[in-house]
Amino acid sequence: MGLFKKIFSSEKKETLDKGLEKSKTSFFSKLGKAVAGKSKVDDDVLDNLEEVLVTSDVGVKTTIKIIERIENRVSKDKYLGTDELNTILREEIAGLLSETNVGEATDFEIPNDKKPYVLMVVGVNGVGKTTTIGKLAHQFKNRGLKVVLGAADTFRAAAIDQLQVWADRVDVPIIKQAMGSDPASVAFDTLESGVNQDADVIIIDTAGRLHNKINLMNELTKVKRVMQKVIGDAPHDVLLVLDGSTGQNAFEQAKQFTAATEVTSLAVTKLDGTAKGGVVIGISDQFQIPVKYIGVGEGIEDLQVFNKYEFVDSFFK
Repeated sequence: MGLFKKIFSSEKKETLDKGLEKSKTSFFSKLGKAVAGKSKVDDDVLDNLEEVLVTSDVGVKTTIKIIERIENRVSKDKYLGTDELNTILREEIAGLLSETNVGEATDFEIPNDKKPYVLMVVGVNGVGKTTTIGKLAHQFKNRGLKVVLGAADTFRAAAIDQLQVWADRVDVPIIKQAMGSDPASVAFDTLESGVNQDADVIIIDTAGRLHNKINLMNELTKVKRVMQKVIGDAPHDVLLVLDGSTGQNAFEQAKQFTAATEVTSLAVTKLDGTAKGGVVIGISDQFQIPVKYIGVGEGIEDLQVFNKYEFVDSFFK
């Protein structure tokens, strides 16, 4: 199919392989049971495979698409052995994801025509939002970019403190106010400071109280409106962080947040600690929003750009 070529460095690929180990082990254990005693891909195998994909958090709609693609191959090739199923899955899932023009990044990049590039990060508490911001700041700084952080999650003192820890660790400036301050005011100060410091990237943390969606919607709308007083087209990217270990719940969070605010990209975290890595395949297929980053470990280098070919290759090899 020509979809798989070496994109990542061997070190980066190793981190991805290791981060998906639990998901892979769980998937292949289920797949082994699904094809036990069968030599040919038939209706029974396809029914079992459907169950394996759904229970691996790929999602029902995406699973149906994958099964249809495999059925087409079975009808063309007449005989497909179960020993080929792994290769077929790998190719068909990569083929399905290749129909979207996202998930092809190979490095942490920002557009050249936006300076400063303003990234607003949203997501419920506990998904790894602040950690993702810290790791992104590290990656951008490593590429010679000047980064400024804004602590606009003023609802929790812990959020401000945690972001400060990351700012110190990565050695980038942070703009903050006291807990309970107006988030929009923090965002405004951060953008002004970023412009004055000739920053390349500004990353704004926000609160994620989804149980009160109307308030959240109003707050995020206000934050955006106030940012635009400083930079007319800010934010340039609204990144929703999802916890991959929650499986189908990540789908629900994505639906809720996309209803509350305009989300332009996704990061799926904590994939190393879970067997639910299949959720990335479903989210990539189902949402018309690109998965930009995935978290595959706790180390500062373990946030990776999501490349669909490398992901599927690691998952199925």
